[in-house]
Amino acid sequence: MRRLRDVAQQLLVSVDQLAQVVIVGLFYILHITDACPSADETISSYVGRAQMRGAWWANLTAPVIDLLFVLLGEKPGHCQRNVESAFLGSAPKP
Repeated sequence: MRRLRDVAQQLLVSVDQLAQVVIVGLFYILHITDACPSADETISSYVGRAQMRGAWWANLTAPVIDLLFVLLGEKPGHCQRNVESAFLGSAPKP
């Protein structure tokens, strides 16, 4: 059962990454953002990085995403914790 849960979690992450590429890719094509999407980044990571830069929309979006994960049993601050290390040069904080 643990292995099934592990695989299911990875499938959900891959769907999250695909959604991020589709959404950010559309914004990139339409010149709404200068950030080209990365297939290795989740929506939470993208929003967390934007929040760190002070993007107004990320300051509205991150609390909603964080609340969703709190309701799923995670600690507050999900977006900040999940900023991909490849984009910051350091490992995400636990």
